[in-house]
Amino acid sequence: MDASGWLLFIVLVQIIHGLGTWKLYTKAGKKACEAFVPVYNAMVLMKIINRPTWWTLLLFIPIINLFMFPIIWIETLRTFNKKSTTDMILGVVTCGLYIAYVNYTQVVVYHANRDLKAPTKAIDTAGSLAFAIIVATFVHTYFIQPYTIPTSSLEKSLLVGDFLFVSKFHYGARTPMTPIAAPMVHDSLPVVHTKSYTSWPQLPYFRFPGFRKIERNDIVVFNWPTDTLYNMYKAADKRYDKPIDKKTNYVKRCVAIPGDSLQIKNGILFINGKESILPERAKPQYSYKVSWDGKTPVNLDYLEKELNITDAYGQIAKDTLFFSALPMQSVERLKNVPGITSVTRVISNGAEDGIFPDFGDRKPSISNDWNKDNMGPIYIPEAGKTVKLDSKSLPFYKKIISEYEGNDLKVNGNEIRINGQIVTDYTFKQNYYWMMGDNRHNSLDARYFGYTPENHIVGTPVFIWMSIDGINNGIKNWKIRWDRLFTTVNGKGQPQSYFQYFLVLLAIYFVGDYFWKKKKKEKELNK
Repeated sequence: MDASGWLLFIVLVQIIHGLGTWKLYTKAGKKACEAFVPVYNAMVLMKIINRPTWWTLLLFIPIINLFMFPIIWIETLRTFNKKSTTDMILGVVTCGLYIAYVNYTQVVVYHANRDLKAPTKAIDTAGSLAFAIIVATFVHTYFIQPYTIPTSSLEKSLLVGDFLFVSKFHYGARTPMTPIAAPMVHDSLPVVHTKSYTSWPQLPYFRFPGFRKIERNDIVVFNWPTDTLYNMYKAADKRYDKPIDKKTNYVKRCVAIPGDSLQIKNGILFINGKESILPERAKPQYSYKVSWDGKTPVNLDYLEKELNITDAYGQIAKDTLFFSALPMQSVERLKNVPGITSVTRVISNGAEDGIFPDFGDRKPSISNDWNKDNMGPIYIPEAGKTVKLDSKSLPFYKKIISEYEGNDLKVNGNEIRINGQIVTDYTFKQNYYWMMGDNRHNSLDARYFGYTPENHIVGTPVFIWMSIDGINNGIKNWKIRWDRLFTTVNGKGQPQSYFQYFLVLLAIYFVGDYFWKKKKKEKELNK
């Protein structure tokens, strides 16, 4: 639904609200016309039902309003003495239309100073629970979202089993584009594994201002641009076009920002012609072949335990091991192991199927035999910038033009038409980013799915609040990584745990709470 469609919908809702409540407004001593004025009518209604005016704001926050509307319907009915269980059920199941029935058919009395306490303990509990969910959903949607690391693409920087808090306000929080959805879950409901949302209606993309922009080498959470899975628990048997904010969440390092030129040479990343230098706490990994002299025995248990080399490996020859993800620190340790004769980084050669920009339809004239270790140069699109379009450049921007920016793209030989017009260039509507994993040979990243649009950005991890080793091996094999608790994700230097400071603050809170309650109890006894 476009902006004009939403405007028409909002006007229609206001008319329905006015027609269904104007008599109740007059009963409360207000003017009938006030029931029809957008936004103002909600503010007046809050005064009528004796609730804070700021509740009006909650009615216009996507997802939050799904909880607020039933509460307002019930509060309105109770204000006019319609407070039976049947009245409240009818108010909710009819989506508030029962209020219109009361408005025209019932003789009601306005209770301006009614008791705001819930009539029953069950309703009081339900109300408290609803507001707890509202607060939690508000924080989850616009400020901080919990996130779990499921894969090893950022291994060493972020480990499988790390539990993160992801900040949405650093880059500016998005308003939900899918307004009818279950709170605090992503695209699937737990246990039943069914869709947690309805695809219609869709709100236009909007992002609040952030206090910083994405910088090179930031770790970023984003919606996987090419996600076409029905949900993240089932393999796709056909294409499913999911709403942007319901695509699977990914976390990678942003290695290139809008306007950059990127190239990978023998696995080394170059940005604007200069080698990209990662932060100190980043630990890029590559595949290596490790050979020994065939005489000195190499103890694999020693490699794994004493040298802390836990990366996947396998023996590919009598005197050769293959390691799929070794950081430089492990490489240096291996070189000093008695009997090791060489440690050689594996570099891919020749064309790799599915590499950007071909997505599985490899054409040497386009990819020039690109692979995960050798590709580019690639331009990272910037909003407002224009590029030339021809048969060689179009594959790089085809998905941007047709899918991410919603144009009708048709190609007939060398003729390119966008929205029916023959074109030779294209101007980008939004910024794009290039996301890669530090585990360079074990990461499904931009080298395969291409650019990440700005409207797919979720936020950035700020700290790890829990970390469990063996998270996928059953609860009996879980081990808490105590040194990673309450460590920051981004920043300079090596990660530092603030867990001890958290424990001190927690102790201060409980001690202070104990003495505060004790003092309060003494005051009550002395009265």
